Amino acid sequence: YFYFVRVYFMDQLILNISPPEKKTFDNYVFGKNAEIVATLKDFDSKNCGFQIIYLWGVEGSGKSHLLNALKNPLIEKIEDLQDMDTQEHTKLFNLINEIKSNDKKIIITGNQSPDEIKNMREDLLSRLKWGLVLHIKPLSDEDKFKVITNQSQERGFYIEEKVIQYCLRHLRRDLHTLINTLHALDEWSLKTKRPITINLLKELLNKKII
Repeated sequence: YFYFVRVYFMDQLILNISPPEKKTFDNYVFGKNAEIVATLKDFDSKNCGFQIIYLWGVEGSGKSHLLNALKNPLIEKIEDLQDMDTQEHTKLFNLINEIKSNDKKIIITGNQSPDEIKNMREDLLSRLKWGLVLHIKPLSDEDKFKVITNQSQERGFYIEEKVIQYCLRHLRRDLHTLINTLHALDEWSLKTKRPITINLLKELLNKKII
């Protein structure tokens, strides 16, 4: 019974990983997207000269992070344009017109470029192209490797290069998943008093703890 409670507690400890830190422009890993970050900072200010941004990139590229980094209350935020139906497209079209008339701002995200989204109204496509269309380029494995290495150093432990490479090859490749995996490995290593190895990572994967 004691063993069961101990294992259950440890599993819960890993599952209840601390929530991700507050999303800001400063802690966004921008890779080749420095110009986009600079543009969004300008957009967040009160005096920029444009009202509409369509921000697109593959899943896990950091679109939600960048939306959360925007603090201007006059900015309307709409996510996942590619998942909207015809009725929602109509509502968005009307919202954009209202925002244009009232000197407010809107940022819309999606996983595809406007021209690639199926069944989009032509007038909505035209409205999107009134503003800026920004394409977030995904982080390279080299960028992700650097982030994981820096995170491990900040937390005060060492992780071998081959463990990081295993994560990049076998886990979801978005940065949030990779960093949460790193934190889980650190916690489990401390609790079990075992070094961080590929075998330890496989054990957590087999237990579906990460």
